[in-house]
Amino acid sequence: MNKNIKIFINYFLGPLLFAWLSYSIYRQILGQPQLEESWFRIRQSFQSYKIIYLVLAILLILVNWGLESWKWMISVRTFYHLKFLQAFKAVLSGVSFSVTMPNRVGEYFGRIMYLPEGNRLKTISVTLVGSFAQLLITIIVGTAGLIILKPSLVSHFPQLKIWYQFIVYGLVILVGVMLLIYFNVAGSVNLFNRWIRNQKYVYLVEALRKFHTVLLLQVLLLSFLRYFVFVIQYILVFHLFEVNIPANLIATVMSVVFLAMAIIPSIALVEVWLRGEISIKLMGLFSLNTLGIGFTSVTVWFINLILPAIAGSLLLLSLRVFKNEKD
Repeated sequence: MNKNIKIFINYFLGPLLFAWLSYSIYRQILGQPQLEESWFRIRQSFQSYKIIYLVLAILLILVNWGLESWKWMISVRTFYHLKFLQAFKAVLSGVSFSVTMPNRVGEYFGRIMYLPEGNRLKTISVTLVGSFAQLLITIIVGTAGLIILKPSLVSHFPQLKIWYQFIVYGLVILVGVMLLIYFNVAGSVNLFNRWIRNQKYVYLVEALRKFHTVLLLQVLLLSFLRYFVFVIQYILVFHLFEVNIPANLIATVMSVVFLAMAIIPSIALVEVWLRGEISIKLMGLFSLNTLGIGFTSVTVWFINLILPAIAGSLLLLSLRVFKNEKD
């Protein structure tokens, strides 16, 4: 990438987007009816039994990243025997790298440092399979959410009426193509053999040959369970902040929010405001508590990303980067 473009993105576009989203959310919260009452009720929640919702959401961090660690562990075991605790440390360390990088690509750098030299680059291809599975689940559930919410979305955003069917059909076709690619991942090695002129690099994708149907289904199931945990966290925190709408409706609306976030490229530090903006637009169709919706987006982002990132940073302090297979 051109140096000037990098400077523009890092030092101008990112801060500008951050400022615009922050101001937009601030204006929407300021325009909320009965703002003082909403703020009072939120403060009251922290002094009532509802504080248990926050405790449960925080405890689910371990489940969330534990499922991701298990998914990564069984993927890496196609070429290297990795223990769960080691995988868990690697995943948390990856989170600490991903905070400031687009679409969390930094996760790869954090994870590979926990493997011995000679096996590190191999993890990139198998990690991509896990990320692809998570994206596939997000698009599948998000497409279902779009179909369920069609009457509400079209009535509030009439400009979508013409494009709605095209978007849904396009997503259905995309899911079909992604499923074909996902369950034929082992066959992709042959394509790499044709594309890669220097055959000494083929070992980077050889582990994909061992991704049989059962393993792919396991990875997909773990991705769905992680998605489900994430939705539960949102339901808990929404109710903590007095966004009192049915859990099934929260799950449906958030599936569309997650879908939008999967499509829009961002970095984690801007993602919280982008997620908040989209959540306020969509969840605001069913609740006037804009303040609670905004607080929920920030809280779930903080407990799922910032707390694990801090833990991962601490783990990196004691890590030896250069080690061999016998260590």
